[in-house]
Amino acid sequence: MMSIIDTIKNALNNSPLSKVMSSNASVLGVDIGSASIKVVQLKREGGKAVLETYGAITLGPYSDTEAGRVVKLQPDKLAEAMTDLVKEANVTTTNAAVAIPFASSLTSIIEMPNMSQDQLNKMVPIEARKYIPVSTSEVTMDWFVIPKNKSEERGDTIKGVYTSKPKTDNEDTLEVLLVAIHNSTLTDYQTVMANAQLDTQFYELEVFSTARASLGHSIKPVVVVDIGASNTKVYVIEKGVIRMSHLIKKGSQALTLYIQRSLNISFQKAEKLKHERGLSTESPVRLADGSQALVRDAMLSTLDHIFAEVNRVLLSYGKKYNKNISKVVFSGGTTAMKGFLEYSQGKIDNEVEIADPFNKIQTPAFLDDILKEVGPEFAVATGIALRQLYGNN
Repeated sequence: MMSIIDTIKNALNNSPLSKVMSSNASVLGVDIGSASIKVVQLKREGGKAVLETYGAITLGPYSDTEAGRVVKLQPDKLAEAMTDLVKEANVTTTNAAVAIPFASSLTSIIEMPNMSQDQLNKMVPIEARKYIPVSTSEVTMDWFVIPKNKSEERGDTIKGVYTSKPKTDNEDTLEVLLVAIHNSTLTDYQTVMANAQLDTQFYELEVFSTARASLGHSIKPVVVVDIGASNTKVYVIEKGVIRMSHLIKKGSQALTLYIQRSLNISFQKAEKLKHERGLSTESPVRLADGSQALVRDAMLSTLDHIFAEVNRVLLSYGKKYNKNISKVVFSGGTTAMKGFLEYSQGKIDNEVEIADPFNKIQTPAFLDDILKEVGPEFAVATGIALRQLYGNN
């Protein structure tokens, strides 16, 4: 099994996977979140990625709570949920790849003096201690020098993600991408997949999966905003390199909780209204006291906080690198809410798009509308499935 660190190295260095799937083999991309598990199964036909099946299962019921709740399940319970999802989604392959959550990993670009490989081998681990908030014995850590390319306009692509480094006049320094993964996370995921009788080919940080599924071939900096259940991840990606990342400790569950409290209804009812009404200014909800209220009003404070943080990242990146962000791409199930795109366009100081990962693969025409709506929720699972399907070819 290829390690997560080797997978990232191969992605940035554009070297082949040690195990590339055959052209007719089906592959399964797995995204284990804090409130649900998502899977996407693909196969290759005529050089194209074809959707075979996809599915999601909520984890709340496996912890005796409501669907949509953020839960922390033990590996045996996660394996039970994974097994159920495989059956419900009619998954027919055991060849799987798993995305590692942002919260369980650390990536950082550190600047080092231009020195020999032997010197770097000694100095980088020492410097890395400044960036890792836990003991180095608790993580699997690796690093590598980001290649310097002679042309600013050229980029080597990995499934639509450019991996070259911006041209720099400073030849006295090197940029080193540091990657660290919590050992406990890898161990738990290995247990889950083994118990679900799935053969894990490799692991990958979810940011790379999201970018692969959500971005096109632009060489300009792009911000990807992934709104998950427990938190929101903000990444600035330039040619495949994570230049900046930010974690906002509010996600889709916070929106549901605010609806629940504001309207004095159950969590389950609030979750349903969130998806049905969203940010629509029509169809107010009639409350128990006879008054009416819009679901959107209960969510605006949380959403506005998220959008303000995104704008802060845009500003910080511009000041640090003296470059403009080309666009902001949102992913995650929350973005499918009615009115989300229109509202975000009025709050974000940049062009805004919603991720459409299924647009990168061949799908049945009758599913077009459904897949466009649910697509943002499956960005991670689709991205890692594409990585597994094509390797680095």
